[in-house]
Amino acid sequence: MLDSTVPDDAVKDRWDDERTDVLGERWRARTLHLRPDAVTRRTGVDPQATLVRRVPDPDAPPTRRAVLYLHGFVDYFFHPHVGDALAAAGYDTYALDLRDHGRSIRPGRPPNETTDLATYTQEIDAAVRLLRADHDVLVLLGHSTGGLTAALWADARRGRGLVDAVVLNSPWLDVRGSWFEQNLLARAVHAVGRPAPRIPVRTIAPHYGRALHRDTGGEWDFDLAWKPHAGFPVRAGFVRAVRAAQARVARGLAVDVPVLVLASDAAGPHKRPHDALLSTDSVLDPAQIARRAPLLGGDVTYVEVAGGAHDLALSAAPVRERFLREVTDFLTARLAAR
Repeated sequence: MLDSTVPDDAVKDRWDDERTDVLGERWRARTLHLRPDAVTRRTGVDPQATLVRRVPDPDAPPTRRAVLYLHGFVDYFFHPHVGDALAAAGYDTYALDLRDHGRSIRPGRPPNETTDLATYTQEIDAAVRLLRADHDVLVLLGHSTGGLTAALWADARRGRGLVDAVVLNSPWLDVRGSWFEQNLLARAVHAVGRPAPRIPVRTIAPHYGRALHRDTGGEWDFDLAWKPHAGFPVRAGFVRAVRAAQARVARGLAVDVPVLVLASDAAGPHKRPHDALLSTDSVLDPAQIARRAPLLGGDVTYVEVAGGAHDLALSAAPVRERFLREVTDFLTARLAAR
């Protein structure tokens, strides 16, 4: 799982020049042109990914340490405060908007659609190669679906010394829901997902997104074309791909670097407006994350963040500050000698 059919060094990467990013002058972005994929065969439009970089502070000493951030489903990187916290700890911050997400959405290609999480191997490999050219220490930080993808990528690439640690923010290691949803319904979607991957099988409740966005009472400014409150269609092929990846985790991975897993202390509401949307995980069940975290590798640290939202970095200020402190303290303790 999550191993590319093309070796990670078999294709020359094609990066565009950097440009000023939508986050402002402190950030730069560059486009990676990717090989044609399954969606290309249907649409005729090739995929691309986008690497975002925080420009170092002018008076900061140069660093050879970096963090590469992977977002979740119906998501992209809009977290400059995370970059600031990592910079204060001595890390350059990079973020990868995977194909068909955020900055990488292209006309003619459906957003956020995939039938195999291994599809993202190409852009992760390319970003890691680029960062490794200038950095001696590299950390992979993934959120939600990006956390699941990061864990499987690190397992598939183990033994190569490509990353030095993995940090997972509320990773999607299992499906939240009733016994019916986790078993009978999941099996039905799995059966449909191969012959009819584009059939929509569910929608996303808009309440969490509205609670986050500044125009609907939240704190954060993000592009609703890239991260709409009601999401994009959740199709059978995507669910099948996620369930296959989660089954791989359930059998046990062997990530060979230190892993930090962080999650909220409680599952919260996700189908209706509620005050607890931003003080609990309204998307996943932290108890499931806690149970599966030890299966990721031989060196896993689990941290429960009381009062955390699904994206811990978007929690209320005291909570997100604790989350960021846990991350930077972990990296300092585990990577100080590297």
